[in-house]
Amino acid sequence: MARVVVDVMPKPEILDPQGKAVLGALPRLGFSGVSDVRQGKRFELEVEGEITDEVLAEIDKMAESLLSNPVIEDYEVHVEEHSVAEIAQGRTS
Repeated sequence: MARVVVDVMPKPEILDPQGKAVLGALPRLGFSGVSDVRQGKRFELEVEGEITDEVLAEIDKMAESLLSNPVIEDYEVHVEEHSVAEIAQGRTS
């Protein structure tokens, strides 16, 4: 099985109150050097079979019609080789 990831972020011109709240909390928690925070969504889709251009086109349709709001959000679709958790646990074979 392959994993396809859809990252959804607010468009740059859209206000991001959650990101601003995180940005305000960072210095209070002792973190410095961060000048902006944008909060988005990540969808991980486990796909059976081979990842073809047709499969990616179908996932792009999913992202546009269900996973994002194209009026206020941008999205990006990409195939993930291994998850961060798998790499950390040494399960990348």
